[in-house]
Amino acid sequence: MSTFGEHVIQWTAPVRQREKERMLQDALGIPALLACVLVDRGFSDPESAATFLNPSLDDLGAPEKLPDFANARNEILRAREAGDLIFVHGDYDVDGVTSAALLTRFLLSIGCKVKVHVPHRMKEGYGIHLNAVSDAQGAGAKLFLTCDCGVSAHVQVDAAKAAGMRVVITDHHTIGESIPEAHAVVNPHRKDSEYPYQELCGVGVAFRLCEGLATELGFHKVNYRRAFLDLAVLGTVADVMPLTGENRIITRHGLKQLYDTKKVGLQALLRESKVMEECNGRLRAWHIGFMLGPRLNASGRIDDAVRSLNLLLTSDAKDATRMAQAIEEINTQRKEDQKQMMEEVVKRVLEEGLQERYAIVIGGEGWHPGIIGLVAGRLVEQFRRPSFVISIDSKTNTAKGSARSIPGFHLADAIRAHPDLVSGGGHAMAAGFSLQADRVPEAAKAFDAYAAERLTAADFEVMMNVTAEVSPEEVSFAAVQALEQLEPYGIENCEPTFALNGMRITGIQQTKNPLHPMLVLRATSGTGPFIKAMAFSMGEMLSQYEPGFEAQLLIKATIEAWRGSRKMKWDIKHLAPDLTTCQLSRETESAETVAAP
Repeated sequence: MSTFGEHVIQWTAPVRQREKERMLQDALGIPALLACVLVDRGFSDPESAATFLNPSLDDLGAPEKLPDFANARNEILRAREAGDLIFVHGDYDVDGVTSAALLTRFLLSIGCKVKVHVPHRMKEGYGIHLNAVSDAQGAGAKLFLTCDCGVSAHVQVDAAKAAGMRVVITDHHTIGESIPEAHAVVNPHRKDSEYPYQELCGVGVAFRLCEGLATELGFHKVNYRRAFLDLAVLGTVADVMPLTGENRIITRHGLKQLYDTKKVGLQALLRESKVMEECNGRLRAWHIGFMLGPRLNASGRIDDAVRSLNLLLTSDAKDATRMAQAIEEINTQRKEDQKQMMEEVVKRVLEEGLQERYAIVIGGEGWHPGIIGLVAGRLVEQFRRPSFVISIDSKTNTAKGSARSIPGFHLADAIRAHPDLVSGGGHAMAAGFSLQADRVPEAAKAFDAYAAERLTAADFEVMMNVTAEVSPEEVSFAAVQALEQLEPYGIENCEPTFALNGMRITGIQQTKNPLHPMLVLRATSGTGPFIKAMAFSMGEMLSQYEPGFEAQLLIKATIEAWRGSRKMKWDIKHLAPDLTTCQLSRETESAETVAAP
């Protein structure tokens, strides 16, 4: 435990299992730093560690083990042979749009007739609107094929069947008490699923289904993967899926395919977003999560998701550039709208004392339904509470909500636990729902009470994840470079954080922003190189110290590429001075001298 400024921070580093680390070092020829991370993550034998470090596309599960694979295959091939129109229904987020684009591109490539639809968030809402079923019927579709939605659409599936259509659902959302009576429901979360990995996103399910079809039709899977991994990785990372197992495989190989994509829409997106300038020749999951994903999502949030879908489907380079520029403008507007709403919401949370409750539930008249999910996420970051943000329309007595959570509180379960109050669904950490506007106060009480039964004060603490306590000598350039084999980083495969003792802060250098100083560090032994490290948001705290004090550090270490050169970079996540050796700044000393009796 350490006290720094007004913050009390606790962290515990797990005891290192040195024998297992040495075994990995000897077997794989890797540095101790990488070995200790692998052991910490459960890869303590050389075979499992090697598989994790070198994920292969050949390790993906057999598509035919997906539940209802055979039924879905038969329905799609039946429509192909008969020349029937297939109506592809996606969703308005990145996962739903990339799923729809992948299915559409693949089905067209094997000779199917396709009409594709992604819902308008404000006009149709989440999932399948009955108007979409009518549109499919009016277009003459014989097969209604969903992606990233449909597993809870009982009424809509019945309506499609009554209209003479056959229905195939591909989805990845958690399943309620029953599934719709479709002709096929392809979802790895089904209890009867034999597929070896449950956590695929919507585009992941579509990617695996279509690979099974491609193989049966005689297409080489290498060519298939080369054609569609770029779409699969976009949806996987943007939907914040755990980057374990098959998601890790898809992401590791998909990032390379995305960098070299031949799709003119993706090329334009990479260009207009400046990702190609920023990535220095290597795309990372971060670039999708924080640059590409938000742009593709912006259309569905405040405009129409069909813009992003068209970008992913176009084969005209000029159209692609125009579309990507329009999406860039929409994303700029989204950021401004989000900033304004966030300021209003935080002010109200503090005024109403909602940050003291077990769950924050807050509604506002006319709040943009496309922004509320982002605001809910920011509330979780700031207040460490499950957060439900609701857009209210009093004229129609309707309300739409979006929720984000903390570990230990399952949002989809919370929504399903109140069927008479709200309807909706989603995942453990993100969900959407709707209810009557005049019942928002009731929902606030219900969700808070539900959370109070499941959360304790410990759940609200910000936990500092520490991978291992290491010596400064272990954090060498070669060792940090070897850590790149752990990528891609994301949920359940976070970038490692190391605790270091015995470091001396020999310099505090101001940057353009005084809140973010650059520190010069060296081991207290006096050996080893001087290291420069950024101390983001620590400027005010460090202003009371002069260089020369010892500290315990929590750091993330990376290799930074710039203009053809590579150098090691440390980011300090937390710093705990040893108060027995640190010196107060002259300004503080003067103040104390004046105040002395």
